[in-house]
Amino acid sequence: MAKDGPNWDGLLKWSLAHSDGTSSNRNLSEEDRRWFMEAMQSQSVDVVKRMKEITLVMQTPEQVLESQGVTPADIEDLLDELQEHVEAIDMANDLHSIGGLVPLLGYLKNTHANIRAKAAEVVTTIVQNNPRSQQLVMEANGFEPLLSNFTSDPDVTVRTKALGAISSLIRHNKPGIAAFRLGNGFAALRNALGSGNVRFQRKALNLIHYLLHENSSDGSIVSDLGFPRIMLHLASSEDAEVREAALRGLLELARNKIDGNTGRLCEDDEILKQVLEERVNGISLMSPEDLGAAREERQLVDSLWNACYNEPSSLRDKGLLVLPGEDSPPPDVASKHFEPPLRAWAARPDAGKNPGTEKKQAPLLLGLGPAPEAANVQGTSSGEVNGDEHNNTST
Repeated sequence: MAKDGPNWDGLLKWSLAHSDGTSSNRNLSEEDRRWFMEAMQSQSVDVVKRMKEITLVMQTPEQVLESQGVTPADIEDLLDELQEHVEAIDMANDLHSIGGLVPLLGYLKNTHANIRAKAAEVVTTIVQNNPRSQQLVMEANGFEPLLSNFTSDPDVTVRTKALGAISSLIRHNKPGIAAFRLGNGFAALRNALGSGNVRFQRKALNLIHYLLHENSSDGSIVSDLGFPRIMLHLASSEDAEVREAALRGLLELARNKIDGNTGRLCEDDEILKQVLEERVNGISLMSPEDLGAAREERQLVDSLWNACYNEPSSLRDKGLLVLPGEDSPPPDVASKHFEPPLRAWAARPDAGKNPGTEKKQAPLLLGLGPAPEAANVQGTSSGEVNGDEHNNTST
């Protein structure tokens, strides 16, 4: 394992021994300089060398590791360390060249659920806003085990982590999005929305919004599979982030205006209106503190009402859309929600193209049909951080 860091205590003692705080700096003797450099080098870690060592462990058969006393918890610790190293984009891309990517993807099929989940987390870090590593993972057939874990793993945490990795893998990655459609990914997203696990639902809703925002024609697939009714239900969730994500997806559907109407979203007008009125009432009963935290939800409810009924919601009349001290809401609260940070422009090779000059392709929905429901295992992974997530995806 990596060392804990520089020996700060030793360096502090050395500094205090060579300075009383009043005299000017003096030149170090050759002996002192040599001691200092040796002290620093002894605490440094050669990241590439360390990644190669971790790769050797990942390449070792599980039974051999067990015979040497290496436990699944030890493997998780190694994957934790590897994840720290590959946060640097150069190290993420180097993992393949040193032979570590393929055995990492192999861990997605490990018999231990925690290792499968952790391996997916490392993949998420590697491919996030990184077109080169996205390509390498696709070429190494890493999409298939991720999709399998997402659709049918018996452990809900493994399914959630796999979905997070898929979200990062296919973002601004046309071959990845095509593979997701071909693998019947939308049906798996529908199953995720019905899982009852809020973390799983959040990630699924975030990916749905991204796909709809990137390609409005996917709205027909979403509508045909019954997503609007499910998202209407989730718009009343007790979890604030699930509510907001559901409203964000509904608003994207409403703006797509498929087949000359609002994406078939408003076909069941009474249910939609009832849900929105319930959210207005719920917002009206919030404390001032909760109202401030629900700023995006307030804007989403008003925007969705306006998109479907061509009039502002009653939140405006009640003075709840813009609270004292807040700026007026922007005209579009959702379109930039998924603009990725950091590696954004590198991840968007077609950012400068004019979408009006490109021919849109017909949506694909192929595959063997909806994946069977995984066992209804409830629970969440400790320490998981949204948005996503590294993503934010991660989300």
